[in-house]
Amino acid sequence: MNEYRIKGLSCAGCAQRIEDEIKGLQHGQDAKLSYNSGKLTLSSDVSMAEVKRILKSDGAYIANAHDHDHSGEHGDHHGHDHSHAEGNSRMLMLLIGSGVIYAAALLLEGVLDQQALILLFLLATVISGYTTFIRGLKNLFKLVFNIDTLMTIALIGAIAIGEWKEATLVAILFGLNELLEGYGMEKARRSMETLLQVAPKEAIKLEQGQELIVPIASLQVGDLVKIKPGEKIPSDGVVSDGRSSVNEAAITGESLPVEKESGEPVYGGSINNEGMLIVRIEKAYKDSSLAKILHLVQEAQETKTPTELFINKFAKYYTPLIMLIAAIVMVVPPLFFQGEWMGSLYQGLSVLIVGCPCALILSSPIAIVSGITRTARNGILVKGGVFLEQLGKIDTLAFDKTGTLTKGEPHVAQIEVYDEKRFFSIAGAIESTSSHPLAKAIMKEVKRKGVTLPVTDEIKTLSGSGIQARIDGQPYWLGNEKSIGHLSIPDSVQARINQMKEDGLTLVLVADDQYVLGLFGIADEIREESRAVIASLHQLGIKHTVMLTGDHPKTAEKVAAAVGVSDYYGGLLPEDKVNRVKELSTQGTVAMIGDGINDAPALASAQLGIAMGKGTDSAIETADIVLMQDHLGKLPEAVSVAKRVNRIIKFNIIVALGLKVIALLLTIPGWLTLWIAILSDMGATIFVTLVSLTILIDSKSLRKN
Repeated sequence: MNEYRIKGLSCAGCAQRIEDEIKGLQHGQDAKLSYNSGKLTLSSDVSMAEVKRILKSDGAYIANAHDHDHSGEHGDHHGHDHSHAEGNSRMLMLLIGSGVIYAAALLLEGVLDQQALILLFLLATVISGYTTFIRGLKNLFKLVFNIDTLMTIALIGAIAIGEWKEATLVAILFGLNELLEGYGMEKARRSMETLLQVAPKEAIKLEQGQELIVPIASLQVGDLVKIKPGEKIPSDGVVSDGRSSVNEAAITGESLPVEKESGEPVYGGSINNEGMLIVRIEKAYKDSSLAKILHLVQEAQETKTPTELFINKFAKYYTPLIMLIAAIVMVVPPLFFQGEWMGSLYQGLSVLIVGCPCALILSSPIAIVSGITRTARNGILVKGGVFLEQLGKIDTLAFDKTGTLTKGEPHVAQIEVYDEKRFFSIAGAIESTSSHPLAKAIMKEVKRKGVTLPVTDEIKTLSGSGIQARIDGQPYWLGNEKSIGHLSIPDSVQARINQMKEDGLTLVLVADDQYVLGLFGIADEIREESRAVIASLHQLGIKHTVMLTGDHPKTAEKVAAAVGVSDYYGGLLPEDKVNRVKELSTQGTVAMIGDGINDAPALASAQLGIAMGKGTDSAIETADIVLMQDHLGKLPEAVSVAKRVNRIIKFNIIVALGLKVIALLLTIPGWLTLWIAILSDMGATIFVTLVSLTILIDSKSLRKN
């Protein structure tokens, strides 16, 4: 399949019609044209001469081309293209010329004779409206009724009844409407393209002591690359040498730089700030985080939401209905109510112009593209407009615990010491030999105490209970309750053990051959932002927040209370999580968020799956939305943007239809004129475009400024 960037698409309806015509060509059945992204995908077997002919008949053209099979070479796909700017500039110049001629004709009224005035009006009409007129005539002969067809009929009718002045104004205002409509969609697309330009094109590869400048697509796993200060890291890898801070905003949306040194992972597309770094490539570019982000964002533009699909279907029946209403307005008053034919004909032509569904069709796509772009800037990847719309509708959010609400890293939550002199030093001496996560948590606490560690003479692992060691000739035990089975535990110590277990803590006990020296109560550390995130989600209208975990119910209860979720379920297997999600789905619209491979089934079964970006590949592949941060901090903003997009789309639809209804009602007293009709259509189009583009504006940054 080949991909082509298309310019000159005047509306979503035109894009759909072009797609249908291309599908009718030989080998064209799989063709797909997205108005939102301006991208045409089709088989290499399709006749390009025929495709260009179809595009040209609608005033569209191929701006640049690239082959889908070379999708690894993203750097070549997003070079800035000025063709759209040239097209808009040309249209603007034509409109200015037309406007000057129209103004001159108005000023010279009464000076020039009627024929000269008509010639000026006709010239102004042709300059600003000839492209619409040609397209409309072609559609009329094909019996295709769309915006261009309606405008062409209206222009012919206005000229036929001698309304030269208003016919010219209609042509100019419609041309201006198309120009502004194009600017609006182009602004949304340009914002998206700017986002996609984060991919570096080349890298400095180190090979046998030589520095070679190579395309990033040629980099292989294991290659060493040199990144100078201010340069972009070409692909995911690990720092082999050097130290610097790295700006990962393009990937995670986090503005603060992250310190990197030898052994630290780095993302492709992030920017090296001040030091020199040598990075060992861990993933070929096409498999890197950045390539996945660019691919997901591009794909996201091309999916249609249920609202868009409904509007397109509605517009399909709406245009013929408007033509029927216009015919009734033209014919019924003169035939049955002694109305004037010329007046009724004029009113009917005005109805045709009011019927242009520009604003209605535009009410959704600009808002959707703006919303996807805005969330992507924050490191939140929405895989399609349908998922953005769904995110704005959720009322229940289910969370995995480990790695989502918690860090997935054990830490010492409580300590009970009975022998201050030996407890920390013995625990440190034994655990220093282990790489177990619990050992790491204990060692962090021991180091914080700054105690000197003795040398272990002998160490032995006890299956299912812990470790036995000999230090300075004396035996010691470290582990769970089974490891101290040789002791008679005092009631006070047993009571403390029971209390810590009740608190949902994992216990590590240290003892010699006679006494318990102390206890470590270990828990999965709760993320600092979790409670604030849950509170923000509740404020945004998420009625039900649920935690699903495989951990012990007591641990689940403690974490749930700490973070503020409205409900929790513990001791769940992956299939149990799926069943809970399905159960919740019967009560509302459910999103599931998780980071582990065991969360993938639940993510897939939820109406909306959200994955933590630093989680497993399977969770990211399964999810509909990906948070590229290693925390939930940006989730409330994503929900807020999604809700705002949905509100704006509804508002746009109400405005678009409302203005048309008001204009149509003006036909009853006979007040509707051609220029009022075009102004109502143009006003609605400009309004919905500007309102949709406000989604791109970050209100927080505005407040800071």
